[in-house]
Amino acid sequence: MNEQPIISVRNVNFYYDSFHALKDISLDFAPNSVTALIGPSGCGKSTLLRLLNRMNDLIDKIRLEGEIIFEGKNIYDPGVDPVEVRKRIGMVFQKPNPFPKTIYKNISYAPKLSGVNNSDELDAVVEQSLRQAVLWDEVKDILNRSAMTLSGGQQQRLCIARALAMKPDIILMDEPTSALDPISTAKIEELIDELKKDYTIIIVTHNMQQAARVSDKTGFFYLGSLIEYDVTKKIFTMPQVKQTEDYITGRFG
Repeated sequence: MNEQPIISVRNVNFYYDSFHALKDISLDFAPNSVTALIGPSGCGKSTLLRLLNRMNDLIDKIRLEGEIIFEGKNIYDPGVDPVEVRKRIGMVFQKPNPFPKTIYKNISYAPKLSGVNNSDELDAVVEQSLRQAVLWDEVKDILNRSAMTLSGGQQQRLCIARALAMKPDIILMDEPTSALDPISTAKIEELIDELKKDYTIIIVTHNMQQAARVSDKTGFFYLGSLIEYDVTKKIFTMPQVKQTEDYITGRFG
């Protein structure tokens, strides 16, 4: 598979004030694949995820060195609009965070902001996004009910549908199932497998079994460094670095 990466991280160093959070990170993400980022808490994996769609811009006293190339362009170039970046690179957070609005308005909100005003078009976007998130059959008769009435697992699938409504190329997921029960977790994992036909997915997870189940490639982070990055099966069965092996076998972390 020598295809062009959809997004590339090149020699990235990142600082929160004087704290060196990411140290010389370089890696490529292949299109239509799932990449898992694993490692102990505070190792930099969520920081990297948030750099990929400029979410860290919202924090004071940060500094980035290096480049993140998406479609041939550094997303941190001065002329690049972070809002445009976030449309193309969607994000799903650890805790489901639906807007306190109806199910319908949760999905239609961003397309409306982008200028889609035709009600038939909005209906189609809402239905398609909910179908892609495997939620349509559960909510099609209650679209005008508050999203807050849904279960945790349904809310998380709604947040995935909301990200899909912007028709992104990449979906970032930060611990998307850590607040969910095992049944909801299994549904999200099935959904991830389905979505990679059309999207590139990058997932941060503490759950190593989950990384092994859902991802094509895995990156292991420790203290802000990328220790090892390879095909998932290889990382879990034949890691090349002792530190990776120690983490995967539970000797530390």
